[in-house]
Amino acid sequence: MEWEAVIGLEIHTQLATKSKIFSGASTAYGAEPNTQACAVDLGLPGVLPVLNEEAVRMAVLFGLAIEAEIAPYSIFARKNYFYPDLPKGYQISQFELPIVGLGHLDIDVDGVKKRIGVTRAHLEEDAGKSLHEDFHGLTGIDLNRAGTPLLEIVSEPDMRSAKEAVAYMRKLHELVRYLGICDGNMQEGSFRCDANVSVRPKGQQAFGTRAEIKNINSFKFVEKAINYEIERQIDLIESGGAVVQETRLYDAAKDQTRSMRSKEEANDYRYFPDPDLLPVVVDEAFKAQVKTTMPELPDAKKQRFKEQYGLDEESTAILTSSRPLADYFEIVVKESACEARICANWVTGDLLAALNRSGLEISDSPVSHERLAGLLARISDDTISGKIAKQVFEEMWQGTASADEIIEAKGLKQITDTGAIEAIIDKIIADNPGQVEQYRSGKDKVFGFFVGQVMKEMQGKANPGEVNKMLKDKLK
Repeated sequence: MEWEAVIGLEIHTQLATKSKIFSGASTAYGAEPNTQACAVDLGLPGVLPVLNEEAVRMAVLFGLAIEAEIAPYSIFARKNYFYPDLPKGYQISQFELPIVGLGHLDIDVDGVKKRIGVTRAHLEEDAGKSLHEDFHGLTGIDLNRAGTPLLEIVSEPDMRSAKEAVAYMRKLHELVRYLGICDGNMQEGSFRCDANVSVRPKGQQAFGTRAEIKNINSFKFVEKAINYEIERQIDLIESGGAVVQETRLYDAAKDQTRSMRSKEEANDYRYFPDPDLLPVVVDEAFKAQVKTTMPELPDAKKQRFKEQYGLDEESTAILTSSRPLADYFEIVVKESACEARICANWVTGDLLAALNRSGLEISDSPVSHERLAGLLARISDDTISGKIAKQVFEEMWQGTASADEIIEAKGLKQITDTGAIEAIIDKIIADNPGQVEQYRSGKDKVFGFFVGQVMKEMQGKANPGEVNKMLKDKLK
């Protein structure tokens, strides 16, 4: 029998507000445990939550970006469950009336485009964190994260493979970072995923019983967890068993999922409207104001880069993978007056390779866009060759000097004096009569030998264009 997977994702996106969703406590990551949990976060008697308007703005901005319905009226509810890192005994979330309704994201998998529906996106508070290491068999509780604003983005069950799920997750990750509503740091838990997976016979309309895989925090593990779960369910059914609706965890070390608890339904949480919070009303004026802050979105930027700069698909995809990188590239193009393709090659090649080796983000690059633009300008005006430019770039990476300062200090200016180049060419031709004869008899590859010898003699400072032109004339 041929089986088909049905996959939906719930992405928990930590919003990049400075304070929590219902209190003024800081959301900064890395503080000492339990130093950023105030009375509201702890649910102490007599405290009242106050909604953070910036979290609402970010949710609306996201909804507009995915062309979703923005609810004019939404409410917060209490989701009741008991766990050590949930100090109030309930989580404030949204249930029946979320702030963001139906929307969509378009993905591309192996050249095939597909639209994935977004069911809803709702605001809620995060729980604290249970810590199981270094407590000698006990569990520690850090409530710093309690009350941090989350936007939970729930997809339709439109994905049919782990590859599609990863493509959707990557697209969403790129989008929230472009919008500036989430830093997307998966190691710190700012962007994490629950995957709902079921299988059914190919052609069957009804869904199979689903299992939810909780808290997967990398693209690689999402793909591995989903693929494992698909195979587990198929093997279970084909051996005569039945899939149980449950929550499972992915064990990366063993590359398998394991049962965590039976899957709860909505009525298990006894949702009811939170009596301490007013309904959220989003009018047209607020939506219009939020829309004015919308940046150029990734798909639009990709298309513009292709048309405006004439870049290929691969370079465009790399350069637009993040807003800071795209901005860096555009400043380099503007300030260097260098051909866009050459700028793209340097940014996606030498610069990104150096950043990867050093484990740095573009925002932390030792070579600023102004300094790289200065280097490329010297290639453009023939002050240095592309080969010498790589040497200058390494010097720039290690220090603070500009390209001009390095070129001057090291005497790296390109030799354009045709008389000096001609003298060296004449010497090389005179010293290598055998290679001259080979070239003139039709062995064109020998030409590279002459270029190499001239450049070696002139310590790489000769203008390559002049060398090639003059050699061809001399070797006729």
